[in-house]
Amino acid sequence: MRIEDYPYLYETHMHTSEGSACARSRGEEMAQAAKEAGYTGIIITDHNWYGNTCIDADLPWEEWIERFCMGFEHAKERGEKIGLDVFFGYESCYQGTEFLIYGVDKVWLKQHPEIKDASIKKQHELIQGAGGMVIHAHPYREEWYIPKVRLFPEDVDGVEGINATHSSPFSLSHNNPEFDRLAIAYAKEHGLPMSAGSDIHTTNLLGGGVAFRRRLKSVKEYCQIILSGEDYLLTNGDAWFDPKGREIG
Repeated sequence: MRIEDYPYLYETHMHTSEGSACARSRGEEMAQAAKEAGYTGIIITDHNWYGNTCIDADLPWEEWIERFCMGFEHAKERGEKIGLDVFFGYESCYQGTEFLIYGVDKVWLKQHPEIKDASIKKQHELIQGAGGMVIHAHPYREEWYIPKVRLFPEDVDGVEGINATHSSPFSLSHNNPEFDRLAIAYAKEHGLPMSAGSDIHTTNLLGGGVAFRRRLKSVKEYCQIILSGEDYLLTNGDAWFDPKGREIG
């Protein structure tokens, strides 16, 4: 595998200050920074209702969703002007255990308020039924807000094997490469496909993500490629890996 054969790089784990309380940069700023860093596209994955969101929990469901999607919409508006693909996703939270959700949109969320209090198993059923994908985010990360490591191999479609905040030499938080080594081993043990992302909250990008041979048309196509086993590369912005998590030159 040659890295240069995979020129289309996508950031798959990115937060905005419109939706995530821990983020420091707005959607349009994140999009601009990604374009300048050489990304083909980004997937906005703000923290949802039981995660570290900044959206008022007392809002009615549909209004909450409208507010929640603003970071994505601002990023997409900027992306259309500068030639950057911007797709929608979100990060769900179950008492510190987090999942990256891809393949649904604002309309679907408004129509499915049951997703808010769905169990981890039901979440998977609902997202699969919508043609989407559930990826276990940073499954072995240890932090004060994660009470313990909990694994749900039957209730996810894949694993975030490479999280740049763990293994990039430029990361200033959560930096422990062992978290990624354990995630890769976990994915291999259960035969789950892997993704990579930077879990980035500011315009100080790390360069992580998933690289493809072709430009993606939609987030649904992203899901299809990851789930089908089509070849792609993973990176933490410094090193490169094949879909099995093996480092390549």
